[in-house]
Amino acid sequence: MTAVPDNSPGQRTRRRPSRLSRGFVVAVPYLWLLFFFLLPFLIVFKISFSQTAIAQPPYLPVIGLADLVSGGWTKLRQLTIDNYTWIAGDPLYVKAYLSSLRMAAISTALALLVGYPVAYGIARAPRSIRSLLVMLTILPFWTSFLIRVYAWIGILKNEGLLNQLLLWLGVIAQPLTILNTDVAIYIGIVYSYLPFMILPIYASLERMDHRLVEAANDLGCPPTRAFWAITFPLSLPGVLAGIFLVFIPAVGEFVIPDLLGGSSTLMIGKTLWDEFFSNRDWPVSSAVAVVLLMVLVIPIMIFQRLQARQEGAV
Repeated sequence: MTAVPDNSPGQRTRRRPSRLSRGFVVAVPYLWLLFFFLLPFLIVFKISFSQTAIAQPPYLPVIGLADLVSGGWTKLRQLTIDNYTWIAGDPLYVKAYLSSLRMAAISTALALLVGYPVAYGIARAPRSIRSLLVMLTILPFWTSFLIRVYAWIGILKNEGLLNQLLLWLGVIAQPLTILNTDVAIYIGIVYSYLPFMILPIYASLERMDHRLVEAANDLGCPPTRAFWAITFPLSLPGVLAGIFLVFIPAVGEFVIPDLLGGSSTLMIGKTLWDEFFSNRDWPVSSAVAVVLLMVLVIPIMIFQRLQARQEGAV
């Protein structure tokens, strides 16, 4: 006997809360992005078209919601693109952007070289200790980010632990100058963001069917060739996710270059800080932030669209 679905009004009433709950769950992330990303970005975007002024806040015109409601649209005519013209014509900002992209790319490559073997080792470890290894990977996050960066000052300075160890081993005759150099910045960024590289790669490798590698070995494929033909392509989603998670925050990093790189370090995050707090030039600093966001977001969107087209063509 075939069961007849119950379409009674009571049954439909009982189904309705589940639909509302699903809609609420879907709406929460969008509301979060709206209030904590889009609205702040629009405020910064609006300030980037303003002019610096000795006032509070230090820019003009100040356009609020009340002005728009009361018909104060004439203030919009006072907005200008001079801040963007200034950034494009000043070599300092161009060099800061290029230097930040270069240092972030090198740091991301180093993080990948260090993080991939670690993730591979965790994925191939016995299941009984994988959770422990993952916990050890995220253990640094239990300590303050600022304290961890300060700790590297004591390690990398001329009288630090690293130089003392190398002198004791006889590797060097004089202390190495590592602090306040680009090398120190690379070390700080790789150390700080290495878990963001390891965890996505580990997630991809852990889901991989390792029987494919075993089958390749049984057919006479060398381990190195099997890795590049099977393991690495299957882990590419995790590799790309790790690259984005490390590269994007590294471009705008301020704390690590300021503490480990010294005053001569030229990165856009440090330049943005100086414009906002030292020079009190909110319009220029807002324009710098908007350009930085465009530099990062637009290539990523183009890459994701091309990747989606390739996946759809397969």
